[in-house]
Amino acid sequence: MPMNLNLRTVFSGAFAVTVILLTLLLSYIIGKESTKSVEVSIGSSLAEVAYQMSENLDQFMWSRTGEVEVLSKLNAFQEPVHKEEIDGLLQQLRKSMPVFSWVGYLDTKGNVISSTDDMLLGENVSERPVFKEGVKGPFTGDVHEAVHLAKLLPNPSGEPLQFVDYSTPVYNKQGNKMGVLATHFSWEWSREVEKSIIAPLQERLKGVEVFIVSKKDNTILLGPKGEMGQKMNSYALNQARSGKNSWSIDSDINKNSYLTGYSYGDGYLNYPGLGWSVIIRQPASIALASVDQLEKFIILAGLAAAVLFGILGWFMADWIVRPLNHIAATADLLSSGVNVEIPTSNRFKDVAVLSTSLRNLVSNLAKTEPALSYMSDMARHDSLTGLPNRLALDDFLAHAVSRAKQNHTTLSFLYLDLDGFKQVNDTLGHSFGDKLLQEVSFRLLDCTRDNEIVTRIGGDEFVVILHTSAVKAMQEAEVVAKRIINKINEPFYIEDKRINVGCSVGAAVWSPESQDTSETLRLADEALYISKRSGKNRITFETAV
Repeated sequence: MPMNLNLRTVFSGAFAVTVILLTLLLSYIIGKESTKSVEVSIGSSLAEVAYQMSENLDQFMWSRTGEVEVLSKLNAFQEPVHKEEIDGLLQQLRKSMPVFSWVGYLDTKGNVISSTDDMLLGENVSERPVFKEGVKGPFTGDVHEAVHLAKLLPNPSGEPLQFVDYSTPVYNKQGNKMGVLATHFSWEWSREVEKSIIAPLQERLKGVEVFIVSKKDNTILLGPKGEMGQKMNSYALNQARSGKNSWSIDSDINKNSYLTGYSYGDGYLNYPGLGWSVIIRQPASIALASVDQLEKFIILAGLAAAVLFGILGWFMADWIVRPLNHIAATADLLSSGVNVEIPTSNRFKDVAVLSTSLRNLVSNLAKTEPALSYMSDMARHDSLTGLPNRLALDDFLAHAVSRAKQNHTTLSFLYLDLDGFKQVNDTLGHSFGDKLLQEVSFRLLDCTRDNEIVTRIGGDEFVVILHTSAVKAMQEAEVVAKRIINKINEPFYIEDKRINVGCSVGAAVWSPESQDTSETLRLADEALYISKRSGKNRITFETAV
């Protein structure tokens, strides 16, 4: 009896400990993968919105400066005769576009000879940048306060008014300079741009903050209350200044962590831009709150399951172990060469099934070995294209990394995506799409060597791993990538139909001194996103920071 009690205790304890360990393991794995997934999803959304806002800001400035340029070409300004006509045009511009807080026509000495609502009329502004720079050529001034003008404009909020200047010289038809057409845009329009873009995002993502930062001195031109006018210095801002549009995990001076999207305003069409950087961020504690809740739920559920399985194991152990011990004893006889059969048990149906299965296993083991080998091979290949799948990619990388470390070489990751594949599916049907993927697979194989691998990750996405030298890895990868792009750009002929698709490529290089292969694959995926956004049918390299 004590023997049975001890065995039941061990059995039920093992159940509970196993469940707890599995729970902790699953909590760690799921938490880690969920964190990565959430970071990529939210970070990409923030980067996309930052880019949209940067584009909208520059496009708005391009439109307004264009309107002033068109106005300066009118005969009323080039050959000024009637002040009333000039006044009417200026008033009409402000009425049509209230963002023009003030518009004035200045003579060549800086005297205001006409303006909206006669503000600053008759005053000399020759020492102000809007004239000093505007008389030389088209001038765009960064956000600033205009103390004198602010006193003349209505200001219900009581907050300091800020403006963006634009001015351009006016020439007559003989090419003589007649004066300067100068404007002050109200900076409040940036709030409207912010609301139109950020409002939908804030419905999904809580705690989102938006910053527009000046290029000149890192001053926050637009941001949360208390932040405007302050200086910003962050990794995301430095990345934006380098012309990148992406996302990162950043922190402020108080060591608070944020998921941060960033973009740099480099102008729009012929408008050169003022170099504003758009920074959009969300506290990491808010962004990853769902992951924390999931981990807590898994742990609580696992503890409850451990208690339940421990109790069940306590009562079931004795009944289950007895017939199993009988089967184990028989198996020992078989292993020693005694010709015996696995016994059956009527106590439990599952044990009876087990004993029957073991008998069949013993008699058919030799026959099943080839089938098991075939199934293992099939599990590592894509059923449509026959290419290796993600499981085979992991196996390949394990050997390739070891080989690269021994030979002091690198591995180049190419993450491919077909441009226009969705249209083929939508117009010609999925059967054509499947055949197209098969043809694409053949062409990809033609572009690689035997010791390299082409895998299909899913849909129209492929990953190619190249063996490259340590010195010229990027150059060698670029040669293969261009070869692939050119090959995919050639027409496909499927069932007498000509199909044209493109190919965007993201690339990243792994070396023995750099990050692990999963991080390199993620960088290649991010680079693919940049290629798609930058015009498609091209290759983009991404490197670890």
